[in-house]
Amino acid sequence: MKIAAVAFAALVFAGFSGIGGPALAKPKPMMPVPKPVPALTPEAQAAILRDDALQSNVAYQWVSDITTRFGARPAGSAKERAAGEWAASRLKAMGFDTAVVESFPYHAWVRGANDSIEVTGPFPQKLVGVALGGSTAGDVEAEAAVFESWQTFLDSTIDVTGKIVVIIQPMARSTAGEGYGAMSGAIRWAGPQAAQKRGAVGFVLRSLSTDDHRFPHAGATNWSDGKGIPAMAISAPDAEQLGRIAAMQRKGEAGPVRLHMVSGAVFPPLGTSVNVVAEIKGSEHPEQVVVIGGHLDSWDLGTGAIDDGAGHAIAIAAAKAILDHGLRPKRTIRVVLWGSEEMSQPDGFGSGGFNYARAHASEAGNMVAAMEADFGADKVITASLPATADTAYGKTMNRLLTPLGIAVKREPSTEGDSDTDVLHDLGVPCLTLNQDGYDYFNTHHTPDDVLDRIHPENLNQVVAAWSATLWMVADSDISFTRPEPTKAEK
Repeated sequence: MKIAAVAFAALVFAGFSGIGGPALAKPKPMMPVPKPVPALTPEAQAAILRDDALQSNVAYQWVSDITTRFGARPAGSAKERAAGEWAASRLKAMGFDTAVVESFPYHAWVRGANDSIEVTGPFPQKLVGVALGGSTAGDVEAEAAVFESWQTFLDSTIDVTGKIVVIIQPMARSTAGEGYGAMSGAIRWAGPQAAQKRGAVGFVLRSLSTDDHRFPHAGATNWSDGKGIPAMAISAPDAEQLGRIAAMQRKGEAGPVRLHMVSGAVFPPLGTSVNVVAEIKGSEHPEQVVVIGGHLDSWDLGTGAIDDGAGHAIAIAAAKAILDHGLRPKRTIRVVLWGSEEMSQPDGFGSGGFNYARAHASEAGNMVAAMEADFGADKVITASLPATADTAYGKTMNRLLTPLGIAVKREPSTEGDSDTDVLHDLGVPCLTLNQDGYDYFNTHHTPDDVLDRIHPENLNQVVAAWSATLWMVADSDISFTRPEPTKAEK
């Protein structure tokens, strides 16, 4: 009996202890409920976009692709239109919600194959020069009236009837390009017509450049429609050469300077140009639009890598950074590749920026801000933000941009850029990430405007700044002070 009792007790003990038989089920430990991950603040997300962009090559690859596939893309040309069609297709493949080509009428100007300029007296020698965009065709040989500066020409009472007016004024170098702004409108744009009104038969200027290479720099002059005088730009060393010959003439050591200039420019019949417009639709306020971009066209001498392949690639890469992170901003981001920025137009027509603003004028009230890159591929050094009552926004941008070596200016931006200035005239706030332009005019509008002049690490810094800035505008409720529309647009 004792043995049986012990066995029975052992069996009962085993049943309750889990040894040798079924045990009572133990409760499973409860898994901790994961806490929801807090959403990143716009500033934190912007910082991530900024830092990742420093390692990206999207912008550089875009410039490489477009300059390799199409080379130069002159305003209103078949190359420009082909590049626009390719860009729209590529942007759609990159994940943009929409990408369309918007055409508009355009008067093109085509450089002739026989541009040339030479000194025929007193010391015959060839010079390096190119016809200015909008210059008429012509074959002219005449005495040259050489002026040290534009102001000297304006103040002079010398009779230039039947002569070729030559302006050899050098352009000042600066990081912000003030020298170019001071001379492009006065000398290159207005010079040929001013000389023609005083009886001149040709016009030559020293290239608007800061380099000392024997490259001529192209650029547009006032539209002549074939009714003006031949107008050319010569390289900086050639301008110095003419200056020395003219000095010898004034001293009586040489006879009058004579030039022979040839331009074979052609004005084709009315054609078309294109803007490329791509969008990332906003998640909460799709009707509110942030416009960013650069221009698609280029001058014909190089491949348009610096001006402005890099510019529109920066805008594309900034928007692509947002797509690559799987983000959807509150507001719509609209990337525009403006056509035909480089060439002048007759009255009633205009650049891609002009035609875009006219086509989208009804949306101007919903355009939150506009940004454009048209100053090469070097680093951003300062930022000009639109005026806003929210002082915290400026502080945030300081925190985001300072690590990139960028200073946010205290003074708000007061104008647009080459294509966004028309939007600014419609009352759209514009902001600018100002790039270092100290060397920009070494290659600007020259045969040396090619991919090899771009430093990828500098370009990445620009994209980083753009990515952070774009996100802070597109994924926020920030409201900028809107400029008064110009009287012409009211």
